[in-house]
Amino acid sequence: MSVTRREIADTLEGAFSSGPLRPGQMVSAAELQGASPAVLATLGQLPDAPYSNLRSLWQHLPEVPRDR
Repeated sequence: MSVTRREIADTLEGAFSSGPLRPGQMVSAAELQGASPAVLATLGQLPDAPYSNLRSLWQHLPEVPRDR
């Protein structure tokens, strides 16, 4: 199963409102939103660093398309 940037963005909508998140925190937030296993796996692949917004994810996920 593949994932798109739109799916990730929809899943993490509002998650960055309280500040930067690390990948583990993003996975937790995505789980609370009922994210698909593919979204969770993709977020889990990110390098362990703080990300201040969705845009900061995309440089580490160049293979993830915007939409289907």
